[in-house]
Amino acid sequence: MTTLPETHITTDTTLLPAIRSWEIFLYDQGRSRYTIKAFIGDMNLFVSFFPPDMTIGNITMNDINRFLDWLQKERGIPCSPKSLSRRITSIKSFFRWLTQTGRLTIDPAEKVLQKSVISPLPQVLTPDEELKVIEAATAQRISSKKDPRSYTLVTLLLTAGIKKGECLSLNMNHIDLQDPKGPSFYVRYSNSGSRYKERKISLTNDWVEVFPEYLAKYSPLEQVFPWSPRRLEYLLEDLGREAGLDKHLSFDMCRWTSALNDWQSGMDKETLRQKLGISKIQWREISMKLRQLAGEN
Repeated sequence: MTTLPETHITTDTTLLPAIRSWEIFLYDQGRSRYTIKAFIGDMNLFVSFFPPDMTIGNITMNDINRFLDWLQKERGIPCSPKSLSRRITSIKSFFRWLTQTGRLTIDPAEKVLQKSVISPLPQVLTPDEELKVIEAATAQRISSKKDPRSYTLVTLLLTAGIKKGECLSLNMNHIDLQDPKGPSFYVRYSNSGSRYKERKISLTNDWVEVFPEYLAKYSPLEQVFPWSPRRLEYLLEDLGREAGLDKHLSFDMCRWTSALNDWQSGMDKETLRQKLGISKIQWREISMKLRQLAGEN
């Protein structure tokens, strides 16, 4: 079906062409391709529920609620709370765009109830487990092979709290060891829609001391950690086993451990939110989880 320019969308436009135009808009706004893929997949499912000639102007709140009821009770395929929540978000985003751009005068999804989902508490390292991980990484560093890679990786994750994607995107020119305010690095994003996540994070003196050993061993040219995501995941898993952990050491576990350490150290909450590179909306759930992990409620 033909994709319509935004200016040609009217209340008589059927759902599919309008969704295709919205997809173009999302790309123009710099949204990540993973987010767009999820949104469009949700909306294609939404379209499949209605007759092919259903127009955007004929969709009502009752229609949307019928679709959501069908997802949960009649489709015959399990719809997890998380999937349902995301699909409601997709629908709301689509109709909000139509309304804000003047294609619709009334937003039929505005009063559709969002199904918020709080995911389970993440696993973190206890202080004793964290010490064992550092000791295992130190053992690799001072062994006959003198391999500082695991130490350089895991200590950065445990102190900086960066995500896997941010770690993989860390380039040599993002590190500033000559900063007058102290050694630091920058988290950068090529996607304009994620620029709000960019930030500057301090480096520990311990990490700075080991970094030359790492450079001498591996001589990275651009990426600080020039390996595939899976290879680095295996590196952490192996380190966890060497440390004798029953838990599965991962990027996510290191990030949450770092955040919890900062929380318990008394770091200003707004400073911690900015260090983690998350929005104020995301912070609501994350701060609640950190409070629970810290045993504060």
